[in-house]
Amino acid sequence: MRFDTSPAPHVVSGRSVGSVMRQVLLALLPVAVAHLAVFGPGLLLQLAIACPAALASEALALRLRGQVPGPALRDGSVLVTAALFALCLPPALPWWLTAFGAAFGVLVGKHLYGGLGNNPFNPAMVGYAMLLVSFPVEMTHWPLPLMTDGQQWSALAALTTQTVVGGMGDILPAWDGYTGATSLDALRTGLRQRFTMSEVFSQPAFGVLGGTGLEWLNAAALLGGVFLLATRTIRWHIPCSMLLSVAGLAMLSHAFDPGGYAGVTFHLFSGATMLGAFFIATDPVSAATSDRGRLVYGAGIGALTWAIRAWGGYPDGVAFAVLLMNLTAPLIDRYTVPRIYGHPTD
Repeated sequence: MRFDTSPAPHVVSGRSVGSVMRQVLLALLPVAVAHLAVFGPGLLLQLAIACPAALASEALALRLRGQVPGPALRDGSVLVTAALFALCLPPALPWWLTAFGAAFGVLVGKHLYGGLGNNPFNPAMVGYAMLLVSFPVEMTHWPLPLMTDGQQWSALAALTTQTVVGGMGDILPAWDGYTGATSLDALRTGLRQRFTMSEVFSQPAFGVLGGTGLEWLNAAALLGGVFLLATRTIRWHIPCSMLLSVAGLAMLSHAFDPGGYAGVTFHLFSGATMLGAFFIATDPVSAATSDRGRLVYGAGIGALTWAIRAWGGYPDGVAFAVLLMNLTAPLIDRYTVPRIYGHPTD
């Protein structure tokens, strides 16, 4: 007998890719505002370069694959990739590196594997990791946070614009009064130089909860993440398990050796912890899909993030942790898919 309707369940979510991406972009607004307040106007320049480069790369890839680029460009997915990528970059990164990284993330991290829905890696992190490995000096050149004085902010804006457009080159000496080590880098360097934890944390790079300035960015990302959870744009499993994993390892290591490892709040409110937990690790394409799998996946990202910070060669490990766990997502799904009702376990 032939039925005109498909089998149950009949669920209409009312959500499209475009609506989800608009929610994510809206949730990123507090992070962008905090970034502008802490590091000056460089983010606007990075967005002005990354977004067109990502859109052009998306259109080129779709044309080469024989597809119409219009619908894909309008759904906002590539803009989310560009926005996350730009938020991770130093505000004064030269324009050609920003454009190259955005194009690399879209072309290699996304369309090399078949486009949206088929990419095993987070495209924004692919572009960021490539730049960090290939251009470490430029990618670690951050201005000092909290440049709130109007005259200093204007000077930083002019210097940032000059650097983005013309490159560092001859301008690099002028940055000496505006740059400094980030909190994660200062912690690593200070401990390697045999300073005590209290001596390290007395430096200007450290604030009340985490890194100076970066604690505000993490708080803004937490606010945006709560919005995504409240609107059910993302589910709680990955961000909660990642944050609990980072916090648990930080608490145990700090309790075991308080002079060699930072505490819980520092790890939660430094680097890209909150941005990674709520916006990067929750990528629905490259993350695990089952509920148990999401818990394992998020916990793995948290553990790798803490391990890279503690023992690795880079101050922050969120990008590499996400990419490494992207590799394991299919295997995690294989062993955590729930049993179909009425079917015996293997």
